[in-house]
Amino acid sequence: MIKNFEQLIAKVKEMKNKTVVIAAAHTASAIEAAIMAKKENIADSLLVGDKQYIEEYLHKFSPEFENDFNIIDTGKDLELATSESVKAIRNGEADILLKGKCATATLMKAVLDKEKGLRTGNNLSDVLVYEHPDKLVLMSDGGINLYPGVKEKISIINNAVKVGHALDNPKPKVALLAAVEVVNPKMPATVDANTIKEMYENNQINDCIVEGPIAFDGAVSKMAAEAKGIKSEVGGDADVLIVPNIEAGNIFGKALTYYCNYRVAHVVMGAKVPILIASRVDTAETKMLSIALGVLSAQKS
Repeated sequence: MIKNFEQLIAKVKEMKNKTVVIAAAHTASAIEAAIMAKKENIADSLLVGDKQYIEEYLHKFSPEFENDFNIIDTGKDLELATSESVKAIRNGEADILLKGKCATATLMKAVLDKEKGLRTGNNLSDVLVYEHPDKLVLMSDGGINLYPGVKEKISIINNAVKVGHALDNPKPKVALLAAVEVVNPKMPATVDANTIKEMYENNQINDCIVEGPIAFDGAVSKMAAEAKGIKSEVGGDADVLIVPNIEAGNIFGKALTYYCNYRVAHVVMGAKVPILIASRVDTAETKMLSIALGVLSAQKS
């Protein structure tokens, strides 16, 4: 099982290079991510955006890479940049889609276009991977689904499990997070978790181990799991944390970065190709790690 980002990058380096298309690439962190991916030999990049800005940036800060990237000039038009990036995927010019300067909503509008987008019929969800000192842990969904019901949560689980498999974990331990471990009709997260756990026990969810409802401490701390009497393979050792709604996932994800200082990567699964929606304020390293995760996940998308 891949336990840290160094091991992830090492595995990606052994794979055939793929191409990431960066939508609205006229921003420093996106260009630096492309350069880092090139240096690490994990992916080539197709840059879509303001060609003048991109060329001037490369000339000023990384002249050795001036001729290493193909550029599609869309000026500063963010909607055009996203539509041209999706078009490049459909034309087989790229394998992974990365958000640059554009907003997530702008990118997803192009992705979800019924005629020209990247729909598959599956629900999309964002899978965040964070580098805990012990191992890589997955969290979903803090970026796409607002208030998912049982059906959507099953898709979220399946998408996260695919990423877990890509990380060489054949049977990820999935924790359905809630505030408590008992079912309370006034707490929808516990009711949904109980329903999904029953579906898992009836073999309707496969290739993973599911437990829930379970509070965060019982999911990640063996001491807490033992104190609470949680008798489950997941208790204290969860590989995948499924949050009840987007607020929980968004706050959790940002706390990992800004309070814990953990390195993270994102990948959206469920479309024709992995989609990377790292925040516009994320560092170049985070975007580069997301590219590596996207390359690894492409075999499971």
